[in-house]
This record gives sequence, structure tokens and C-alpha cells, in this order.
Amino acid sequence: MSTPDRDPLRAVPQPGRTVQGIAFFDFDGTLVKGDSLLPFLGELAGRRRVRWALARAVKAAVRQPRSPAVPDLRTAVKASLLHQLLAGVRMEEAQAAARRLAAWPRWNRRVLDHLRRHKDAGRRVVVATGALELYMPELLAELEVDALLATGLECVDGVLTGRMQGGNCVRATKAHRVAAYLHEHGPFGESWGYGNRPSDLPMLALLKHRTVI
Repeated sequence: MSTPDRDPLRAVPQPGRTVQGIAFFDFDGTLVKGDSLLPFLGELAGRRRVRWALARAVKAAVRQPRSPAVPDLRTAVKASLLHQLLAGVRMEEAQAAARRLAAWPRWNRRVLDHLRRHKDAGRRVVVATGALELYMPELLAELEVDALLATGLECVDGVLTGRMQGGNCVRATKAHRVAAYLHEHGPFGESWGYGNRPSDLPMLALLKHRTVI
């Protein structure tokens, strides 16, 4: 079993850079207006197929009992959508769809300005998002983000299985990954967080300065 190549956004900032603090940014609904998953799936499978898959996913998720792997309705819908539309897709095809998505973002300029000010001040900037690790590097290519925490996808012999790897990077799972990142790369004298309510509140609770978008 293999996984997609680790993204360069996960790299630690360049040696010698003075890190004055760290800032975490959610992506969907925070750095950008709207949610990126359905637009990506539309690029890959077509909007009509996505609409049908979403209807089936919601219906199935309502009936599905919650479990540690699928703890909430939104994660259940997402898991079903990914299985329907990504299982059996070659990684190259999915990456091509990711490249087509690059022009999609409708940036929240106010939050984007905060990100750039943190960069200018020499702070480490991390995007922590439930969006897919597969396409996020294309959307962040011009932002010079230091690290990316996102939802991974299982890939076997170059073919996606449609299953999330490492869980859905939202709510408690996102907070756990942010806490692990702070422990591994810290300590940081100051920390900032930008996210939306209620899904990012567990992450924001870990950080000193919190902004709810």
C-alpha cells in the first residue's frame, strides 16, 4: 500500500529563519468564501454526477450510526461522497482536476491580509483544513505557506481508494493535529488562530490569540 507523495508545504521553514510566533488558518469559510470540496469533485467527475452523489450521500449518512471513524453527519456525507467519486480514480487524473481548480478560490481579503502580515513579521504560517491534501497545494501555491495540515486520501498503486487517511481533518481531529504540530515544532512565544464557528473552536482553544470569522 502506498500514499500520495508528501507535499512540500509540510516542510519546516528554511534554516536560519527567525520564527517570532506561529499562526494557524482554516481554509474553507475562513481564507476563502465557500467550500472547496464540491468544486474539486465537479472538476473531476462533472457537476451533475456530483449532485446525484451528494443526494445519495446525505440519504445514507442520515441512516448511518455514528462511530469513532465517522463521528458526525458532515464527515459521514464526506466519506460517502469520496467513496462514490474517487474510488478507482488514478492519482494522475485527480491531480489534473486539482490543477484545473487553481483559479477557483474567492479569497477573503481581510483574512488574507492577516496571513501576509504574519509572514512579513517572520512568523510561521500553517493552514489547517478539512479540505483534501490532494488539491490544497494548487490553491496555496502563491501564498508561501510554511506547512499544510489537511485531509489525506488513501492511494494504492497509484489509484485512489476513496477512503480518507488519518481521519477528516476537522473539529477534534484538526485540534489534535495542531497540538501535535505545536509540540513537535515549538515552543512558540505567541500563537494565533483564524477559523469559523463551531468547527474550528477546538483548534482555536489551543492558541493564544483567536479570531472567529
